[in-house]
Amino acid sequence: METPKDLPKFAVLQLSGCSGCEVSLLNSDEWISNFQLVYMPLVVTTHKIPEDVEVLLVTGGVRTDEDIHNLRKGRARARKLIAVGTCALSGGVAQFKDKHIARESFIKASHRLRMPDMLPNAYPLDRFVDVDLYLPGCPPTPELFLTALKDPENAKIASIVCQECGRQKLNDMRPKHITGMRSGVVLPDICLINQGYVCVGTSTRGGCGALCTRPGHACVGCRGPANPHLNKDPEFVLDNLRRVFTRMTDIPIEEINATLASPWLSLFLGQFTDYTQDQSLPQRTKEKML
Repeated sequence: METPKDLPKFAVLQLSGCSGCEVSLLNSDEWISNFQLVYMPLVVTTHKIPEDVEVLLVTGGVRTDEDIHNLRKGRARARKLIAVGTCALSGGVAQFKDKHIARESFIKASHRLRMPDMLPNAYPLDRFVDVDLYLPGCPPTPELFLTALKDPENAKIASIVCQECGRQKLNDMRPKHITGMRSGVVLPDICLINQGYVCVGTSTRGGCGALCTRPGHACVGCRGPANPHLNKDPEFVLDNLRRVFTRMTDIPIEEINATLASPWLSLFLGQFTDYTQDQSLPQRTKEKML
């Protein structure tokens, strides 16, 4: 039987984020018998990442000069680096001001406080270091954490959220207006789009187990774009969503467009634009996406 010192070592480096991904990891206990956690400031008292780390999970976006320093130092000390969560993949909430969907809704009357040593923006990790695997989600589920740590190469991930949702799509149930985000009574087993909810599970990467849509909450896209939408222009994704709602509902296109640009949805949907990578940067291929 392996002792804790014989187990593979992994570390968790938190940059500018909310600790939600760390909490999701702590909600799972299977890793305790498979890995030795050697660095995670939230729960482990230590001041530096050891030199012989097998896997480094990095959460949060790059928002300060200290984030850049810690990220590069961590990359040098780990054999494998995994970018974890929406913030690590896109910069997160702190940078959404530059996303075309969110700008009109959130930036009209912003009040900004001066922060010392802040970068102009929050950035995803792959602008500064090579990333071996991307684990999107806000936060990723405990099961996805374990998959990333143990055997990501053989993971079988659903292509879109709809595959895991199980709700039935009906041809004869066509809403004429959007129901809203939390209003109305959600019918069980029937597609949320058929009920007038703006659910973007048709374009969102699966793997989450449809934790939101199964009990009746519309998918907002926190797992990022499905493989067919990787590295595509943001308008490509929006056009695809418009086609889905036009095909399944009788909701006016103006109402659909207004909802896609609304604050509560654009906060996550805006992250889709981050997968349109600058051609000078490493491309986020489906092989690296969990």
